[in-house]
Amino acid sequence: MEEAFSVPAARAALGGSLRPRRYLMCEPRFFDVCYAINPWMNTDTRVDASLAHAQWSALVKAYRDRGHTVETAAPVEGLPDMVFAANAALVVDGRVFGSFFHAPERRPESGAFGEWFRASGFDVHRSQSVCEGEGDLVPVGQSVLAGTGFRTQLAAHREVQEFFGRPVTSLQLIDPRFYHLDTALFCLSDGKDGAAGGNIAYYPGAFSPGSREVLRLLYPQAVIATEEDALAFGLNSVSDGRHVFIAPQATGLIGQLARRGFVPVPVDVSEFRKAGGGIKCCTQEIR
Repeated sequence: MEEAFSVPAARAALGGSLRPRRYLMCEPRFFDVCYAINPWMNTDTRVDASLAHAQWSALVKAYRDRGHTVETAAPVEGLPDMVFAANAALVVDGRVFGSFFHAPERRPESGAFGEWFRASGFDVHRSQSVCEGEGDLVPVGQSVLAGTGFRTQLAAHREVQEFFGRPVTSLQLIDPRFYHLDTALFCLSDGKDGAAGGNIAYYPGAFSPGSREVLRLLYPQAVIATEEDALAFGLNSVSDGRHVFIAPQATGLIGQLARRGFVPVPVDVSEFRKAGGGIKCCTQEIR
């Protein structure tokens, strides 16, 4: 499904959103599939460590080549999923809302990333409820879209609203393949082209009927992805308001974005899909 989108609308979608971004990432030195905590993970899977590092490095280069700053947290042995830096926190207006992971295997990551933030001059608030950072929290305009159903708890949504003083919209995820919100939805622009400010791309089938209706009402100009592109991790993308860093396998979505006036930047990080991750999972934005 694709709605007509005029040239003026495309310009509005881009206007005011493009700015240099600051990203936090973590080298996949210890990346592996040592446990299974989502449907994509299988402990019999063999990870190509050299390929994973090459793909991660290509993503870093793609960001830097387009004027963005990339900083890195030191990887910790025994924490194979630490490469998925987005799950560590949500950072808005220089304030850090730190994660409390659902899986015990990942909980030490909160401390490791917390040390990086504190060493960089940030105060860190750690969630009192299960909350997996930008995995389930997506700022769009002045509000935050928040996923629940598999990882982050509803209580954390309320905590996020109180902490940042921004409206939070809860969305129910119903398909375990899309266990985090950032596997089913991403922010395209943070301008004022949608009813809630900004615009998004998403796959409706990942959400409950009520949540689908909420998204339809809030973002009437949203890009609607197919199941095929969603399963290719096309929605686990990063947009700077003009460039969209996206899985090259999501060909249909790439075409839609180009027609909307965005500049797709395909970056293959498919080795990380073995652990249920993609471009956005590897990228924490420091706002």
